[in-house]
Amino acid sequence: MEKEKFVPEITTELRKNIIQVPQVIYKASGIRILGKRVKSILFSTDVAIIKNTNADAIIAVYPFTPQPSITQAIMEVAPVPVFTGVGGGLTTGQRSINIALHAEFQGAIGVVLNAPTPNEVIAEMKERIDIPIVVTVVSEDDDIDGRIRAGTNIFNVSGGSNTAEIVKRIRRDYPQFPIIATGGPTDASITKTIEAGANAITYTPPSTAEIFSKIMNKYRGMEDM
Repeated sequence: MEKEKFVPEITTELRKNIIQVPQVIYKASGIRILGKRVKSILFSTDVAIIKNTNADAIIAVYPFTPQPSITQAIMEVAPVPVFTGVGGGLTTGQRSINIALHAEFQGAIGVVLNAPTPNEVIAEMKERIDIPIVVTVVSEDDDIDGRIRAGTNIFNVSGGSNTAEIVKRIRRDYPQFPIIATGGPTDASITKTIEAGANAITYTPPSTAEIFSKIMNKYRGMEDM
């Protein structure tokens, strides 16, 4: 077995308290996107968290109509590449395509389409933009072959507890197609997803409120001393 290489780490007193993605994610192969290798992807739209993480990239998808101003705010603070949501569900068609084009101009490394996106929209978007199109997969019944033929560059598998099985099915039929997938909350679930064939893993960090709660508890303990 190859001995794991020692990696020197440099930090500072004020910047050591960042969101660290689980180390097990780095067992994934990664996806080389526009020259940059990406293994860990933080799922967040919180600019404070985005600014303070060691993830390789950010995936900024949110349950509202995509807005260029939100993309701009995230892009301005993110120290790493950003995949930004451009709709595909309630917001679709020409509007999604226009938002995707704007996201490219703002500097996004890729755009993310929701599961309901018609293949026709993917095909037209492919003709208009020059960054990767990431399409979300939520079920084994999704039209994987049709998505690929339409121009999808990467799949983003988000199938809850069934994610690893969906990844395995895609990997069986498409051995080299790039797959991002949600890894779940534990090292074991992340490992299972990687072994199923995921090239990169999305990680959902604790909320700002949860992080602040721990800090406040610490402050309260100091006051009791």
